[in-house]
Amino acid sequence: MTFSTIMSRSFACAMAVALTTMAVGSSIAFAQATQTVRVRGSVVSLEGSMLTVKTRQGADVTIKLADNFRVASVVKASAADVKPGVFIGTASVTKEGGSRALEVLVFPEALRGTGEGDYAWDLTPDSMMTNGTVGSSVESVAGPVITVAYKGGERKITIGPDTPIVTLGPADKSDIKPGTPVFTTTQKQADGTYTAAAVTLGKNGVAPPM
Repeated sequence: MTFSTIMSRSFACAMAVALTTMAVGSSIAFAQATQTVRVRGSVVSLEGSMLTVKTRQGADVTIKLADNFRVASVVKASAADVKPGVFIGTASVTKEGGSRALEVLVFPEALRGTGEGDYAWDLTPDSMMTNGTVGSSVESVAGPVITVAYKGGERKITIGPDTPIVTLGPADKSDIKPGTPVFTTTQKQADGTYTAAAVTLGKNGVAPPM
């Protein structure tokens, strides 16, 4: 087995856990016991399995990580990587009669299909998340307008010149240091505590934009 194959499978394991929870919530019984909460911020500390994050709102949140929790990073990509046939996830808002991207995540091929669909997101109060395959791309004054197709529909989204575009890269526990920007999908338990199975972090000045 080649090193690249090992890394590809590592990404698939890590991010399938971290990102497929985008669509969690269809089970009524599950929803009664836990609540999906996405935490964005910077690392305060990691002590054993307890990760403390200072959120963008300024509050400290302590998260109990799974014993075998997984880590991945985001690395810079470009508009040239958002091409027909590529599977992406993009948060967007409705603006001037259309959808405008707030960020774009280009998935490695091993993660094609992760979180596929079009659903409400919480990056901003009115944002949507669209995970799907890039179809056509048409240039406009505001930037390329791409068609993102998913099962049951499609959405046309404009990518502006200032839209953060990232893809996924390797990381491990040692990369979780104070000040590191992080994103994680947690489950808030009935007792008010938070748990998570994976962490996505920023490297080399790139923060998770999702």
